[in-house]
Amino acid sequence: MGVKSGMMYTAGAASIGLSFASWLASNSMENAGMDRADRWGIFIGQWAPTFFALGIALRIEETHTDSRGMSGEMLEETYGESRMPSRAGV
Repeated sequence: MGVKSGMMYTAGAASIGLSFASWLASNSMENAGMDRADRWGIFIGQWAPTFFALGIALRIEETHTDSRGMSGEMLEETYGESRMPSRAGV
């Protein structure tokens, strides 16, 4: 879809700044009190972990090679039946 991990990291960082800005704007422009400003800040602040998690997932997808490609062959060479790591000493 063209969405890169860097975009998600940027969105996460921006949501932290937007959280503070929305808290400040709500606190200074509305006469609803501190509770409402806190709710706005927390609501937007909850987006940041989601964006960072999506960024990590996209980074894994960007760096992951196809299982039929080189990584699959290397895995078979390293852990073939004759060379499986032994757990007898554990």
